[in-house]
Amino acid sequence: QVQLVESGGGLVQPGGSLRLSCAASGFIFSGYGMMWYRQAPGKQRELVATIGSTDGRTNYAESVKGRFTISRDNVKNTVYLQMNSLKPEDTAVYYCYRPVGFWGQGTQVTVSS
Repeated sequence: QVQLVESGGGLVQPGGSLRLSCAASGFIFSGYGMMWYRQAPGKQRELVATIGSTDGRTNYAESVKGRFTISRDNVKNTVYLQMNSLKPEDTAVYYCYRPVGFWGQGTQVTVSS
């Protein structure tokens, strides 16, 4: 069965960096585009970044452009989210997503001094 397991979240000071990982299994990873979403307390889940299956084409939410980078390793079946210049408003649970309807358990990112 499809499994998505996120890791790499934590507490970081404003301006700091984190790298999230999402280890995928149970499907042919290279055949699917992958996404990162996030959900802050009291807010709707929002799309943060997407990456194509084999062409590696990426798209980002305006709020993270220039700060976040999504990438993938089709040998390790893993998608990454490198987050730099973090801000308090980036605080959220971050989820890995594979269309259609497959979510990871989420990893908490807290940006605070």
